[in-house]
Amino acid sequence: MLIDLHTHLPTTAFTPKSVGLHPWKAATEELPSEEKIAAADAVGEIGLDKACTVDFALQLKAFEAQLALAEKHHKVVILHTVRAFEESLSTLDRHTLKGVVFHGFIGSREQALRAVKKGYFLSFGARTERSPKTIEALRAIPLEHLFIETDEATVPLEELYRMVAQTRGIEVAKLEKTIEENYTRLFTR
Repeated sequence: MLIDLHTHLPTTAFTPKSVGLHPWKAATEELPSEEKIAAADAVGEIGLDKACTVDFALQLKAFEAQLALAEKHHKVVILHTVRAFEESLSTLDRHTLKGVVFHGFIGSREQALRAVKKGYFLSFGARTERSPKTIEALRAIPLEHLFIETDEATVPLEELYRMVAQTRGIEVAKLEKTIEENYTRLFTR
């Protein structure tokens, strides 16, 4: 079974259902209801984004509130983090969460290893190939902390699986099995 951790496009792959207030909308929309969070697989995509125009204090307030809801309802968190890696880590440290996935990860090897050391997962997508530092991050993390996603890219998920398998030097079938095991371990425990 192919798993697409996060997508905004129609897909035939399995994608966990998530609900959350994106940081870009922190000033204009409400937090999701507890009922919606309770019915979802994950709270996301939520987080912090220093590249957008929304007031950072508002983003942080929404992020903290949603982390508290994720903690209360024992939900995985799918993070949107742009130029706010340190702030995201320090905010996450104040919560006991079922699990955390940095979606669309494009950070460095050092950031990736710091996140993995905390038990977090990283999801890679189409932008990975454009960044040598992100390719190094992909090569550095244990497979047990890896997911793949299409997000907004029109690149077929199968192509992303092939790219990641080639980068990691493993067979696509092994990658598919590992990601399915990661999903089971993170979302169904």
